[in-house]
Amino acid sequence: MKKRSQSNRAINTNEFIVYIAFLAIFVFFSIVLRGRGFLSSENLMNIARQTAMISVMAVGMTFVLAAGEIDLSIGSIVALASLTTALALRHSSLLVGVITGLGTGVLIGMVNGLFVAKIGVPSFLVTLGMTGIITGLARWITQLKSIPVTNKTYNFIFGSGDIGPISILFVWTVVLLIMGQVALRKTKFGRYVLATGGNKISALYSGINVERIKFSVMVLNGALAALAGMLYAGRLHGARYTLGETDLMTVIAAVIIGGTSMSGGRGSVIGSIVGSLIMGMINNGLILMGLSVDQQMIFRGLIIIIAVSLTMREKKK
Repeated sequence: MKKRSQSNRAINTNEFIVYIAFLAIFVFFSIVLRGRGFLSSENLMNIARQTAMISVMAVGMTFVLAAGEIDLSIGSIVALASLTTALALRHSSLLVGVITGLGTGVLIGMVNGLFVAKIGVPSFLVTLGMTGIITGLARWITQLKSIPVTNKTYNFIFGSGDIGPISILFVWTVVLLIMGQVALRKTKFGRYVLATGGNKISALYSGINVERIKFSVMVLNGALAALAGMLYAGRLHGARYTLGETDLMTVIAAVIIGGTSMSGGRGSVIGSIVGSLIMGMINNGLILMGLSVDQQMIFRGLIIIIAVSLTMREKKK
């Protein structure tokens, strides 16, 4: 009971810190960029649009990291799912396109989960190898060509639409935030995920099917990475094998900043979404300040190092 109380305090502390960081960064850019449109409603909604796909992937990665695993293949899943969706839409209906895209992510997640949970191969190695396979497949089936998406209904629902002044991508973010937070905090599955990542042996003795939990989080993560790819395709009205290739670092940074431990046992979907918005604000702010893409990558790398260092320090304590 005492251990659970300490864990809850750690979660609350981490969530509080990320909220303070969000507010501090927002105030900083609001002051520094007050004459460059940072606070305009159009720019703020643009940040929400740009971070939506990262937020979707961050929800899935929260479950994976909380269970004590990692998935390096999400960027390649994004690309392949967007391409399979675009190809299906070219030759069939909207429903078939959606099922094909999500099915791509679920299938890859099942393969990852099988190797991790059933065979016992470290998730780092499995998903690293899977990244190469998926990337090669995405390049091969399209011959390095982009695939346009001309289905207007699909484009509206999965990225380009607006409901009044609100982007449909922001709606997707809010829906997945609510679903993810409820699943992690209010369901048996979420408790089992945290228990599995916190102490695998204790989880086994408690009657938790650890293999099933690890398999499930890999499948969930594959499905959400595929959804992110579908949102990219809807927003850009097309798919390409390069989609998602630089997203892995941003997603991991967002999740760790949000209070999820890389060693497992602790996670917050709300924190991960706030972490995603922080990364989006930083990218947006640095662009408005005139910094290059290379400089932004350096900044994100520093954030990851600092966040992981803080996580490991807390574990030692």
